[in-house]
Amino acid sequence: MTDLITPPPDAIGPAVEATITIPGETRSRVALAQSSVDLLRSLWEEHGPLMFHQSGGCCDGSSPMCFPAGEFITSDQDVLLGRLDIAPAGEPAQLIDFWISAEQFEYWSHTALLIDTVKGRGGGFSAEAPRGVRFIIRSELMDSFSA
Repeated sequence: MTDLITPPPDAIGPAVEATITIPGETRSRVALAQSSVDLLRSLWEEHGPLMFHQSGGCCDGSSPMCFPAGEFITSDQDVLLGRLDIAPAGEPAQLIDFWISAEQFEYWSHTALLIDTVKGRGGGFSAEAPRGVRFIIRSELMDSFSA
């Protein structure tokens, strides 16, 4: 039995691409799988506007953490990697900022991130934790994020 909610990574593509927020770049660095879009829409209904933060380290810091917007304080030690709009077509925008620690950004500077969802308990402070699922990062090495 697999713990995947979505098909294996080679069978999925991004459902939502983030806007580009890093000056000079022409390609998005972060995207959402459809299972994550669906979960985030449900979490938005429960908590209101949301945000992600990806730090480095072990344990909970290895997974993207989802919080009500503003609950996790960012600083100049964080990089806004992208802004994701989870609103259904024709609806008002539902923007979710995806932040990453500057140190982790250095490690992952050549990596595109796909936020997927799997069964299992994630970070205790992440908004999806009580639902028995967690967000994970699927990554792809990139030569460049500029044309």
